[in-house]
Amino acid sequence: MLKKDLRTLYLNKRLQYSTQSLQSKSLIISNNILELPIWSYTNYHIFLPIDTKNEIDTSYILSILHGKDKNVIIPKMFTSNSLENYLLTDNTTLKKNKWGVPEPIDGIKIEPSSIDVVFVPLLAFDKKGNRVGYGKGYYDNFLNNCKPDVLKIGLSLFEAEEQITDVYENDIPIDYCVTPKKTYIFK
Repeated sequence: MLKKDLRTLYLNKRLQYSTQSLQSKSLIISNNILELPIWSYTNYHIFLPIDTKNEIDTSYILSILHGKDKNVIIPKMFTSNSLENYLLTDNTTLKKNKWGVPEPIDGIKIEPSSIDVVFVPLLAFDKKGNRVGYGKGYYDNFLNNCKPDVLKIGLSLFEAEEQITDVYENDIPIDYCVTPKKTYIFK
């Protein structure tokens, strides 16, 4: 299936979820993440959800990361389709941008090369670890600047598609994808 078709299909499917169902599935995904072999690292990048798009509630994962004394890094988006990354601290002030993404106003900037694990937002993914996002390339650009062995973990409410037919050369696949029912391993 083509990315544009998957984007439309899965955004519509996600918008069908009630708040209660979304919270329940987000909690299950967070608990499933505990089973991954990723907890020996220090610096974890995580997205904060766009509420209006029914994205997975990452607050549960944030609680796990804080409970394990990990450094949590969150993105700030720029019109050049790039991300800057900031350490999330007790003093971090968040503000929603024009797309509804909560992001830091300022703070301690972290270079992509320092990040060990990235929780990657997505709308859909396939059985080879290819992903479909919103189509602007923010995460492909960002992941391209991370160290080669950074762990990329997709979070999805839905199971894998058989194949994304229009994967591009510069698309960066994920290493894992965690859903409420299953954890996919691609590396």
